[in-house]
Amino acid sequence: MSTFTAELVGTMLLILFGGGVVAGVLLHKSKAFGGGWVVITFAWGLAVAMAAYAVGGVSGAHLNPALTIALASIGNFPWADVPLYILAQVIGAFLGAVLVYFLYLPHWRGTEDPGAKLGVFATMPAIKHPLSNITAEMIGTFALVLGILALGTNEITDGLNPFLVGMLIVVIGMALGGPTGYAINPARDLGPRIAHALLPIPGKGSSGWWYAWVPIVGPIVGGVFGALFFKQIFEGENSIAFWICGVVVLIILIGAQMTIKSAKEDY
Repeated sequence: MSTFTAELVGTMLLILFGGGVVAGVLLHKSKAFGGGWVVITFAWGLAVAMAAYAVGGVSGAHLNPALTIALASIGNFPWADVPLYILAQVIGAFLGAVLVYFLYLPHWRGTEDPGAKLGVFATMPAIKHPLSNITAEMIGTFALVLGILALGTNEITDGLNPFLVGMLIVVIGMALGGPTGYAINPARDLGPRIAHALLPIPGKGSSGWWYAWVPIVGPIVGGVFGALFFKQIFEGENSIAFWICGVVVLIILIGAQMTIKSAKEDY
C-alpha cells in the first residue's frame, strides 16, 4: 500500500468512526440519540487511535494537514510530500463522510434540525466570533502537535503510542472542544463539509461555508507553532520561525480580545 492510499484510508476510517458517533448522538431515532459530549469525545479519541493503528506503519498516520505541515515546518517531514498527503487526507475525509451518510440513511429525514445534520459532517462555533473561534482551534491544535511530539520523547511500549494519541484527542475534546467542536484538523472539517454540500440530505440547510476557513487557518497556525515551540523549548533549537509564528499568534489573541464585543450567539 502506498503512503497516499494509507493516508486516504486512515482518514476515511477516522471520519467513519468520528462522524458516525456524532450522527448516532444527534440524529433522531438513533439508538445512541442523546448520548452526549462524553460519548463523542471518547469515540473521537478511539477513532484516531484505530485509524493510526491501521495505517501508521505505512504513512506515519498523519491523517491531518495541520500535523503534516507542522512536521514539515521543523524538518521532520519532506515538504515535497506535503501536497500529496493533504490531498489524500481530504479525499479520505470526504469518503468517510459519505459512508456515514449511507450508514444513517433512514435517519436524515426524521431529524428536523439542519444544524444537527451539519454537525455530523463539520464543525460550527458555539458563539460566532471568528478571531475567538480561530483562537480556540489554534490552541487545540497547538496542544495536539506539542502533545504528539512530546510523547515521542518517552520510552513507550511498542504499539501503545497510537492509543496515547487517542487519549490526547479525548482530553483536547473534553477540555478545549466546547467553543468550536474542536476540528483541530482541516481535512476532518473540509472533506465532510464538501460531502454535506453535495449529498442529497433531506432538509439539510446551509453547509456553513462562511465558517469553513476557520478550521483550516486556526489548526495550521496552531500546529506549526506547536511544532516550533517543541523545537525551541524542549530541544533548545532557536529559530527565527518560532518568533515570527509567535508574533502571528499574539496578533490573533490581541485581535480576539479587541473585537470580543462583536461576538454573536445566534447566526
